[in-house]
Amino acid sequence: MGTNPSLPPSEAGLSAEERQWAMLAHLSVLLNLVTGLGGPIAALLIYLFYRERSRYVAFHALQSLVFQLFAWVAAGVIAGITWALALALTALVVGVCIYPFACLISLIPLGALVYGIIGAIACSRGEDFRYWLIGDWVAASFS
Repeated sequence: MGTNPSLPPSEAGLSAEERQWAMLAHLSVLLNLVTGLGGPIAALLIYLFYRERSRYVAFHALQSLVFQLFAWVAAGVIAGITWALALALTALVVGVCIYPFACLISLIPLGALVYGIIGAIACSRGEDFRYWLIGDWVAASFS
């Protein structure tokens, strides 16, 4: 599936356009800061547009889409539930013990921003980038 990271992108058979769109698919995570769910929508649109044109771009767009759904939507829901539980239990003083855990869970989407930027940089170089756990799962769907 992937390209050889040791080769320059032109020798790996990737066009500048492919590298750019794969990079933009990963950078779509930044749209979540402004729109909430704009990142997964942008990644989905890139995937739909490139699924027949470039396996490289389609793979990275689909990978970005799945990653964002897990990191933003799932972690956001879990963080919301954790904060609601912590606030509800604060009257019993037990909720105060949950605050550090709620803060850590709330940082997951911010970590996703950094991870998405790392993926974008790798794609701009024409390298094969895979999110931990998600990349191999998405790659299996391309086989």
